[in-house]
Amino acid sequence: MSVPLGLELAEREVGRLVGTAPGPTLVVVAGIHGNEPAGVEAARRVLASLTRAAGLERGELVVLAGHVEGLRAGRRYFHRDLNRQWTRDRLDASRARTLAGGADEDDRELLELHAAVEAAIARARGPVHIADLHTTSAPGIPFVLFGDTLLQRAFVQVFPIPVIIGLEEQVDGVLSEYWTRQGCVTFAVEGGQNEDPGARESLEAILWLSLQRAGLLPAGHGARVVQAHALLDARREGLPRVLEVVERRAIDAEDCFHMEPGFRNLNHARRGQLLARDRRGEIRAPTDGVVILPLYQKLGSDGFFWGRTVSETRLRASKVLRTLRAEKLLEVLPGVQRDPALPSRYVVEPGLGRRYAFELLQMLGFRRIRAQQGALVFERQEDRGLR
Repeated sequence: MSVPLGLELAEREVGRLVGTAPGPTLVVVAGIHGNEPAGVEAARRVLASLTRAAGLERGELVVLAGHVEGLRAGRRYFHRDLNRQWTRDRLDASRARTLAGGADEDDRELLELHAAVEAAIARARGPVHIADLHTTSAPGIPFVLFGDTLLQRAFVQVFPIPVIIGLEEQVDGVLSEYWTRQGCVTFAVEGGQNEDPGARESLEAILWLSLQRAGLLPAGHGARVVQAHALLDARREGLPRVLEVVERRAIDAEDCFHMEPGFRNLNHARRGQLLARDRRGEIRAPTDGVVILPLYQKLGSDGFFWGRTVSETRLRASKVLRTLRAEKLLEVLPGVQRDPALPSRYVVEPGLGRRYAFELLQMLGFRRIRAQQGALVFERQEDRGLR
């Protein structure tokens, strides 16, 4: 039986378990897109299992429905994508519309969800972790994405499925990036296709491993962790363990974008392979690589993302460089300047050294890349110490 659209939800807080002793907090946001109910169902099953086994000994687990009205209606959103509104400017705009009496459904959902997460952080008696649960319009396997900080890299290593570096930074206003900036350890998971019952199973397994990694899982649940790991490992289907995003194919309604059929949410592609079409013609793979999150639904501004495999050697080198704070070397490269107003940002001017600067900046975690008057602006999340 597939996961139904149009969930019955009494309120935003799906459930909460609080241990008697202080400890970490895990906030689970499920269904920030209303046509993705599998995360809510998975979290309900985990809450029920923990409740039957006497709950938590320490810390707190709280599950929040992301877009309550969207989940009730089976709609992704009403006017604006709720997972593109997590910036100070957009939050302030929603507050202003609310004060002026012009708020819509998405404004109310955004501000209520923001308040609910803030309340969980205020209650916390230890470090806060936030898991954002999703599913996709294309079939495929579960995978994890996260802001590229060393602490978050260390957390997601527990998941035996592909982890994708640099995807979060390609898009403005996502929930996980916002709360990383507030000092939380965050990650997002794509569990599989929206209507596939296997997506709920994958997201449930993710939650068991998240509880264990965060230090919240009581004794006696070892078998759950082993089963969850085995299920996810089997669903990786031989795909690379770590991928990184190289490019985002942004689209709008005027593009008349149409993805070629048959791509899964992660799919190898060969150089020259036809990927999609738009009003300008064919879109073909520039090199051998991986198509990530191809768009097969009417709503959305991301046609697909283009990625490549990351080797263990590259990951180790990246960690060493970042631990040594090697970004100081960037300023000796031609055409590279540090932004005096924001130390976590570098500006790279056009020139022969741009390609080498690009590779080094990505190794150092500067994966948020935006064009600015002919230059490229690179930014990263602040690295915090590893536990």
